[in-house]
Amino acid sequence: MSTEGCSVLLVDDDEVFRLRLARALTDRGYQVRTAPDADQAAALARVESPELAVVDLRMPGRSGLELVRDLVAIDATTRVLVLTGYGSIATAVDAMRLGACHYLAKPVDADELLAAFEQASRPIGEVAEALAAPSLARAEWEHIQRVLSDCGGNISEAARRLGMHRRSLQRKLQKYPPAQ
Repeated sequence: MSTEGCSVLLVDDDEVFRLRLARALTDRGYQVRTAPDADQAAALARVESPELAVVDLRMPGRSGLELVRDLVAIDATTRVLVLTGYGSIATAVDAMRLGACHYLAKPVDADELLAAFEQASRPIGEVAEALAAPSLARAEWEHIQRVLSDCGGNISEAARRLGMHRRSLQRKLQKYPPAQ
């Protein structure tokens, strides 16, 4: 399914990133509306439901995961892609369970977004073949994110469960996730 000419709702609290990505998508023929947070995005979607939505995971106020749930409730045909600078399998699974069609780690450009929407429309078998086994560093990052998610974001509790010092865990969390 081609996405060219679709309406896009772009939600990110980073104004520079949001405006640059909006301009790039507009230049490619998309009808783009933007919002800096989940509440404004949900209000825009209620007025006119977008065909595609790009949602940042971490924003002030309500999270991107809550917005994914809202967008799917407003219109189940909206294809939602989740973006984050702190990607993990645990949050990707949460996003997919809530109705997202894809999940990308920042930084990302317009071409990568559009390719992800195209990939999301491919049969699941083709997508599974394209995925590679993660590196050991990536597997560690995913495990840390899963434990942190299980602890409700409580770093002290996650560090205790992981058997590491809280400050060591905080340092690991400040870094971008390792490449696949």
